[in-house]
This record gives sequence, structure tokens and C-alpha cells, in this order.
Amino acid sequence: MKKISMAVVFLFMVASLLICGLNSELRAEDVVKLQGAGATFPAPLYYKWFKAYSAAHKGVQVDYQSVGSGSGIKSAIDKTVDFAASDAAMTKEDMAKIEGGVQLLPVTAGSIVLSYNLEGIKDLKLPRDVYPDIFLGKITKWNDAKIAAANPGVKLPDMPINVVERSDGSGTTFVFSKHLSAISKEFEEKVGFKTTVNWPVGTRSKGNEGVTASIKTTPGAIGYIEYGFAMSQKMPMATLQNKSGGFVAASTASGQATLSTIKLPEDLIVWDSDPVGKEDYPIVTFTWLICYKHYADAKKADIIRDLLNYCLTDGQKDAEALGYIPLPADVAKKVAASIGNIK
Repeated sequence: MKKISMAVVFLFMVASLLICGLNSELRAEDVVKLQGAGATFPAPLYYKWFKAYSAAHKGVQVDYQSVGSGSGIKSAIDKTVDFAASDAAMTKEDMAKIEGGVQLLPVTAGSIVLSYNLEGIKDLKLPRDVYPDIFLGKITKWNDAKIAAANPGVKLPDMPINVVERSDGSGTTFVFSKHLSAISKEFEEKVGFKTTVNWPVGTRSKGNEGVTASIKTTPGAIGYIEYGFAMSQKMPMATLQNKSGGFVAASTASGQATLSTIKLPEDLIVWDSDPVGKEDYPIVTFTWLICYKHYADAKKADIIRDLLNYCLTDGQKDAEALGYIPLPADVAKKVAASIGNIK
């Protein structure tokens, strides 16, 4: 009897494991997976949003790959993702390549800063006729007379300026080079603005993460990165001169000052590459999620609309702590109205 009982118990355990395995497979099949890819600029905020949304919706898994805006746009065109992300939005030509159309939605905004590696210098001012020339390779030493004039009392080292730029297709590069083109005719003519440009000087690193790491490990370095990365890594940030002549540091307040003057057009795609306000930080941008207007899977479309509504409401509360600029209420309202275009 004891042997029979043990055998029965063993068979029951095996059967239970098999049933559990089958149930697990069924549960896995029931999970809706959304795959996104693109901009590194908003990645820390997106990771937080998507993790929180997935945790609150047990049948949903949202994954995001921080691969750069250029790769994100390509993935959207190739339809290898459910949504993409780009700081450079999309050109009309690229949008036309997607059958059924796309809806671009600015869900957050942020500032691009110039971070540097100069031992003992915590406050560095860079005039608007200086930092374009640094990235043109015309100003090559930290103790250049123009930099020194803007920083009286600061002992600038007699050392080379080591410029660091993005190597990948990048919306951050697009926004930064667009700003430099707006304030420097020479930069516009020699370099211009795209997601990838031919920089006249400097070394290349991949992503905001790579540029940040290169700046930290290279004495005399300067590079452009997203404010949130600089803040999280405790990186020094230069105070930049804006169009009105004031030197303004990147912050939530100075970023909101810039955004407050931007009016969203119907397609929700806009930049102010050289804001005029006295309190405006000069390099601020929206960043866009790219969704298809038509999804073959109606359930995915429902989830994407719900996810976007979360990003525009509760999700905005996470923005400032991570170095992003919460959307003004009127902007969030207008963006939310466009979610209905996703079917």
C-alpha cells in the first residue's frame, strides 16, 4: 500500500507540473508585447514609464531599446517595432514611406547641455560666438581669449579642447546641430544639421551614454548630452549665452520658459532653435513617440492608446526628477487629442 501511495503521489506531482507548465505557456501567449526602439535622449524616462505601466498591467509587456533616433525611424519604416522614438521627429519623405500613416506625439521635452571635464572648474560660461567655433575646430584651447573674457577670475588651463560627438544617427545631434546652424552662419554652411553630420573636429561615441562616459574619462573634453544624463552622472554643465545676451543654466524652469513660447502646429512637429526670451535656455526640444495610425492587432492599438494617455498624465510626474521638462498643460491636452488618430 505504501508503495502504491508513493507512486500515486509521484504521478500526481508530475501531472501538476505538466499542468502548471501548460498554464504558464497559456499565460505567456496571453501577454501582449509591445516593442519600441529609438532615441537615447528620453530613454531613462521611457524605461521608467514602460516598466511602471507593464507592472500595473499584468497582461502587457512594453520593451524599449535605446538605439538612437536614426535607428528608431528606420525601424518604424521597416515595421520591425510597434512604436519608435525620435528627437528629430520624421521628415515628410520618411513619413510617406509608411503605408497607413504615422502619428507623431511629443510626450516629453528636455534640454541639451554642453558637459565638460575641467578639474576644479564648476562654473563655466560659454558665449554664443564661442561654442559653435569649438565644434568647428576654430577654438582649440581652453584658455582662449574669448573663453577667458566670459569667465573672469576663472583659471582656465592651457590645454587642448577635446571635442566629443555622437557617432550614431541621433536626434540629439539633429537638435544640437540645428541650434548651432541657427546661431552661426559658418556652421550652417560648413556642417549643417542632420541626425548625422560630418564634424570637422573631435572623437565619436555612441549614444548619450557613450558621450557621457567619454567626457568623464577624457581630461579637457567637451560634448553635447541630454540634461538628465548630465544630472544623473553629476556632470558639470556649461552656462550658455542665449539670443538676448543672458547666460542661462539648464534647469526645469529655464526649459519651461523656452517651451512656453512654442506653439504646436497640427502635425505636432516644431522646434525653436534660437529662443529669444531673457530666461530661456537656448537648446530645448520636444521628443516624439512615433506610432502607426493603423494596427492590424486591435488589442495592441487599444493598449498603445492607453499607454500614451498614461505618459501624458501620471507619467509627467516622473519627468522633472529624471531631468526632463513636464509638458505644459495646454500642450499635453493637444497631444492627447491626437491619440484618437491611432486605430
